[in-house]
Amino acid sequence: MGVRVQEFEGKYAVVTGGGNGMGRELVRQLAAEGCHVAMCDTAAGPMAETKALAEADAPVGTKVTSFVADVSNEQQLIAFSDSVRTEHTTEYINLLFNNAGIGGGGSFVLDDRSEWDKTFAVCWGGVYASTRAFLPMLLASTEGRVVNTSSVNGFFASLGPGIPHTAYSAAKFAVKGFTEALISDFRLNAPHLHASVVMPGHVGTSIVFNSSLAHGRNPKELTEDQLGQVRAQMSRMGIDPSGASDEDIRQGLQQRAERFRDHAPLTAAQAATIILEGVRARRWRILVGDDAVMLDQMVRETPDDTYEPAFMDRVHARGVLTFTVD
Repeated sequence: MGVRVQEFEGKYAVVTGGGNGMGRELVRQLAAEGCHVAMCDTAAGPMAETKALAEADAPVGTKVTSFVADVSNEQQLIAFSDSVRTEHTTEYINLLFNNAGIGGGGSFVLDDRSEWDKTFAVCWGGVYASTRAFLPMLLASTEGRVVNTSSVNGFFASLGPGIPHTAYSAAKFAVKGFTEALISDFRLNAPHLHASVVMPGHVGTSIVFNSSLAHGRNPKELTEDQLGQVRAQMSRMGIDPSGASDEDIRQGLQQRAERFRDHAPLTAAQAATIILEGVRARRWRILVGDDAVMLDQMVRETPDDTYEPAFMDRVHARGVLTFTVD
């Protein structure tokens, strides 16, 4: 593949999930370097905030646009690609960051199918449909790169022996495999295009809270049925919920989402910087965070033990994925 610095100034980039988290920081950092950026997300308000932040630091003439689209809806992504052509007056793009994602559907056995399917549709289907929608514009470029966000759960399908994590993990494995397969496909059939897979560890974003909202489970507004499901899940994890009031559980879930965002080892801005450094160096595999590097190493060292309880004990002993046992 070689190593060659890729400048972002004057290039055209598309970022999905640009309303917050790593997507917002990718938009900001790209625009700060003079890259024209088109973002999509499911709500206009957060994207307006991203746009204002990005434009404040961008050189004069840099264009940042937004479009409301759910990445699990292919027709909305096609409409997004049409809007990029119109608003940016371009027939090509150089960079496609498939960043949008949600969690949910942890158990294939117990969880509602609609939640499982929605999580998979966003995390995998969104990457697939977005790449389909923007492929003509990538092919029309002189140089382009698809940057797909997988996860450490793209090589380790677990959060621990007591926490099933099937929909998200299956989707992130699919993203990883798809991206790796694109490397050869592009080399043979579109040699001016390249692909990178991003695998973050714990990054301080609002994904826990946003995932709850996406599945209709605002922690502050949980129904009796939803509270019952949470209590059952706690019991399966070995946690006795009998002493907790409904309000205790609502507040606990809210605080958990805030801890995930506010006490991560890596901020969203730091993660975006690592991703863009990887893109500059034309790396096909971008691990984000010391925890991602360490977990990747551990899985490779003892693959047969990866899903045994003792493996997770060793992971936690090395300070990795400690959020799952908070």
